[in-house]
Amino acid sequence: MAHKQMSMGLRRLYLMFSRNASTRLNVNKEIGVSGYALLSVPLTTFFLGTWQVKRRAWKLNLIEEVKTKHKAEPVELPDDLEALSEMEYQRVHVRGKFDHTKELYIGPRQQITNKDEGGGGIISSRSQTGYLVITPFHVADKNITILVNRGWIPKNKLDPAKRLEGQIAGEVELIGAVRLPEKRPQFSPKNKANSRNFFFRDVPQMAQLTGTVPIFLDADESSTVPGGPIGGQTKITFRNEHFSYIIT
Repeated sequence: MAHKQMSMGLRRLYLMFSRNASTRLNVNKEIGVSGYALLSVPLTTFFLGTWQVKRRAWKLNLIEEVKTKHKAEPVELPDDLEALSEMEYQRVHVRGKFDHTKELYIGPRQQITNKDEGGGGIISSRSQTGYLVITPFHVADKNITILVNRGWIPKNKLDPAKRLEGQIAGEVELIGAVRLPEKRPQFSPKNKANSRNFFFRDVPQMAQLTGTVPIFLDADESSTVPGGPIGGQTKITFRNEHFSYIIT
């Protein structure tokens, strides 16, 4: 009898331990899944933050490299025009004549006042709305015609007849920064086909409209003449949004 009671007791104890073990196993499984999920949040945030820090440092170095390039002495327009794709913001020297009959305009824009010795621009708080004047320029020693952003004019001077003094005739020399085509900004309207008014710098479309090669220069401020567009409308800028991610 005693042996039978002992066997039954052991069996109940065994079943109790088995149920507890099963419960603990299920609990551990649940903790494991939820635990890993919770653990992944700070780990992901950490690695993302580290990546953003490195990317921000890379972008800041890139900005300094571009500013250094822009401050360098001007070079001649290369014979291999495809090399210009690697020369954005590099200043080049050209000699030739403007064709004012084919002016284009980009705007509306605010005037950029160059106050930074690195060549970057800041938008003057006193600036009124205006436009950039883009004029075909026949390069004498290359026998090609390119596009030159002569600079900024106020809206009330958009009509060339109101600024005849600034419509340079004859051969001139100028220094301009190489600019590549600009992607349409997120909230900008599309440029209209066959229109001389552009919302953003679409170099291929401008070249097609004026019969020039797709090369675009921003004339520097030394190109400014009385009654003409105000040169030096190059703003060196890169979107830098990474810091906000670092501190989240």
